[in-house]
Amino acid sequence: MSGMNLSDWALKHRSLVVYMMIIAVVGGSLSYFRLGRNEDPAFIIKTMVVQAAWPGATVEETMKQVTERLERHLQETPHLDFLRSFTRAGVATVFVNLKGSANAKQVADTWYHVRKTIGDMRHTLPAGVIGPGFNDEFGDTFGIIYGFSNDGFTQRELRDRVEDVRSRLLLVPDVSKIELLGEQDEVIFVEFSTKELAALGVDRSALIAALQSQNSVRPAGTIQTGSESISIRVSGSFQSEQDIANINFSAGGRMLRLSDIAQVRRGYADPPQPMFRINGKPAIGLAIAMRDGGDILALGANIRRAMAQITADLPIGIEPSLVADQPVVVDQAIREFTVSLMQAIGIIMVVSFISLGVRPGLIIALAIPFTLAIVFPIMGLLSIDMQRISLGALIIALALLVDDAMTTTDATLSRLAEGDSKIEAATFAYRTHAMAMLAGTLVTIAGFIPVGFAASSAGEYTFSLFAVVTIALLVSWFVAVIFTPLLGAAILVPPKPTSTADPGRIFRMYRSFLTFAMRAKWLTIAASLALFVCSVLALPLIPRQFFPSSDRPELLVDLSLPQNSSIHASEAAAERLDTALSTDADVARWSTYVGRGAIRFYLPLNVQLPNDFFTQAVVIAKDVAARERLHSKLEKLLAQEFPNAIAFVSPLELGPPVGWPVQYRVSGPDVERVREIALKVGQIVASSPDTKQVNFDWMEPNRQVRIRVDQNEARLLGLSSQTIATVLNTVISGTPITQVRDDIYLVNVVARATNEQRVSLDGLRNLQVALPGGQTVPLGQFSSFEYDQEFPLIWRRDRIPTLTVQAAIAGDRLPESVVTSLSTAIENFRKTLPSGYSVVVGGTVEESQKSQASVLAVVPVMLFVMFTVLMVQLQSFPRLLMVLSVAPLGLIGVVAALMLSGRPLGFVAILGVLALLGMISKNAVILIGQIDAERALGKTPWDAAVDASSSRFRPIMLTAVSTVLGMIPIAPTVFWGPMAFAIMGGLLVATVLTLVFLPTLYVAWFARDGNAEPRAGSHPA
Repeated sequence: MSGMNLSDWALKHRSLVVYMMIIAVVGGSLSYFRLGRNEDPAFIIKTMVVQAAWPGATVEETMKQVTERLERHLQETPHLDFLRSFTRAGVATVFVNLKGSANAKQVADTWYHVRKTIGDMRHTLPAGVIGPGFNDEFGDTFGIIYGFSNDGFTQRELRDRVEDVRSRLLLVPDVSKIELLGEQDEVIFVEFSTKELAALGVDRSALIAALQSQNSVRPAGTIQTGSESISIRVSGSFQSEQDIANINFSAGGRMLRLSDIAQVRRGYADPPQPMFRINGKPAIGLAIAMRDGGDILALGANIRRAMAQITADLPIGIEPSLVADQPVVVDQAIREFTVSLMQAIGIIMVVSFISLGVRPGLIIALAIPFTLAIVFPIMGLLSIDMQRISLGALIIALALLVDDAMTTTDATLSRLAEGDSKIEAATFAYRTHAMAMLAGTLVTIAGFIPVGFAASSAGEYTFSLFAVVTIALLVSWFVAVIFTPLLGAAILVPPKPTSTADPGRIFRMYRSFLTFAMRAKWLTIAASLALFVCSVLALPLIPRQFFPSSDRPELLVDLSLPQNSSIHASEAAAERLDTALSTDADVARWSTYVGRGAIRFYLPLNVQLPNDFFTQAVVIAKDVAARERLHSKLEKLLAQEFPNAIAFVSPLELGPPVGWPVQYRVSGPDVERVREIALKVGQIVASSPDTKQVNFDWMEPNRQVRIRVDQNEARLLGLSSQTIATVLNTVISGTPITQVRDDIYLVNVVARATNEQRVSLDGLRNLQVALPGGQTVPLGQFSSFEYDQEFPLIWRRDRIPTLTVQAAIAGDRLPESVVTSLSTAIENFRKTLPSGYSVVVGGTVEESQKSQASVLAVVPVMLFVMFTVLMVQLQSFPRLLMVLSVAPLGLIGVVAALMLSGRPLGFVAILGVLALLGMISKNAVILIGQIDAERALGKTPWDAAVDASSSRFRPIMLTAVSTVLGMIPIAPTVFWGPMAFAIMGGLLVATVLTLVFLPTLYVAWFARDGNAEPRAGSHPA
């Protein structure tokens, strides 16, 4: 090639290049230890939660007046994918989900836009609405969780200790935030008998006003003297419940003490707030999140040191337990991948030494650490941590990065054998192969473009695969043209004129087979195309999969009771589950979240919002085999012992969270009609032998007591519906009337009726309601009571009521296969639906389709880059078409490998297939370049094809064998296995076809002038 020869430059500046090598190794070693460590690559959870409360409103009122108003404005959100909301009586929660194409800056700007938009429309919400509030930190991951149980201490004493621990841990480097789990706020209850108050003539509202006015914080002024400023303070604020009990007030012309007419006691929130249990015991948890860009291993070590000191200071009876320990998981995963990386390096080195000999093998072996040493600092500059995706990418890149070094070394050996000097031999590869190698490298990188630029959560999750492979391949080219020639000139010696018999036999066998294939060229081409057609036809036989389950030992156990269940019912169910888990030998430890889902201790976790009827347990088995046994046992146990609960047992997911594997969304304007359609869809899903546990995210209505007030009678008595509702709320649920400022806590003072009057419907009828004149009348005198039904909550999607039919998988089938088997029945049912109603596939299948669509959307860009690079290099349409004809033939090996191994064609495997196109094209480009070089020496197309294929046989086969064998360490893994098998099978078959089909196709095209047979007496070069 014309222009500067980098290999020649390197040989002329040896000292400088050696210095660069030393700097690369030292810098790479330091960078390796400074790279952040994490379990999964960081990706943004593009969801914001907007929540508003309207106490006292019904579900329908809340949905129409709050949820609807919020959603109308939120639909104008930039980059919006869809809105999803659920409405309970008095509470509206809206999930704002952005498109996968939104980047980090756009997400941050969008959340600001949402806050501003809702702030601007806040005045249009009904009077009495609290909020809206915002949570745009929905994706924070709390990788370390400690639970604190106690023996002999009160809940308040335990919380005081945990708050102190929290304050100390916040000082640990890399800690960004710490949340408490399961804490119960203290409450001071003032409980009274409505009958007794009525008999004494005490006005409840006057009593509450007296408590509020005494405890208020108001400025009393400041006296300014000539030399100082003196603040004035007025006493009277409550310091404890005893202060409240001792308060005196005037009623009916006499002074009464509050403790004489009401019971004043300190307790905890009633009903309880979401609870946290560890190993069957009530506890308070501390969930610790790491700052962005931190090292989870360093954080874990710092937390352990801090906790060792803290534990020594804790009193006997308060025991911390490690509930979630992401640093240990990450450390183990990185160790395993490091071992796999070392194994892959060892395999490639062994292949190089055996096939090329000690000296050439040493050069190729040295190319690996030099390349990695440069890759690590670049990863650090781009903030790419050592995590699941980047480590796998290093192993994939490892098998590819020796390709250029092998080509350079092989060319150098060939020229040394021809008698060239070391300098001439070392620079020969750059002159003849450098641009073809660079074009091949760029084509290989282009194959990973869909990985890097897929606009979806799955694409964002796997982005570092593209980034790391791109960096490694570009660096490997520079290493091959700068470092490798220098090493070759120093280490290589001219090969002996005689060689062993084995390589000769291999060459002779290959040449004989190639000659036969070229003579029967049309048969060879037809057979190759037939195999390709068969692989396309067999493609549907391979099961589809989005992302596999994690290989971590955790199991998630979801328990959803009927949606009108109290948190006390959920607590009772949790205790029964705890009892079962405590006796199972496969269980190492577990934690239970009552009234809410587990906090996000693992980035791809499908987080559930607080609901009284919901309980989630995180069960850690002793190992993965124990997890599988436990999974089966728990499913049977839950079906037998919790027949009224919707129970779902699942391992942790990899990739974006989806929840239930099979989902169908039923949407339409009328809630009752949606419910009817969903029941029929549920019957269709349940009819499949591959599904089980068919359920709905909302369905059953619950009871409510409706008090019908005779408005005429109430007005005659001087009462209004507002007054009556306020009285009922105060008496039954209790109303916070003031607060006691206790240390760092604010303790609500709640006034309510005694237990026997709050839980009895008869007591409600006899409830004494105060009249403006000081008298009282029973509520039943001007009201009637009846039972009614309403939905406890309603889900909507893009402002349309939506009910999701959900199901688990029976047996080993994959969700895509199950949905495919149901597609005909569902499609026939869709045709019967009235206008405005729809049934849409959701869950794993929908997310997989969206992610694959995002990848396919970038494929045209990939093809454009590939075609452009190939055209620049080949500058011939026939040659371009030849390369493109070879690339898809890798599908033959992909299908065969996946079918034989039983691996599914998942999202990661599809990425591997696309990347395979680049790998195959690279070999084809270099081979065509070699054939053209041989023709330039005056050879016929036939002789040029045979000689070029023979000379390229060793480096192409070595690269393919190195790649295939180098992927063996990750082939057994759950996540990378399908991709590894796809690349191994595809590359092996495509390499053979490149060395046989491509020369045959070349001859068939370019030997049409009659030079279709070899010259007499011609021999390979």
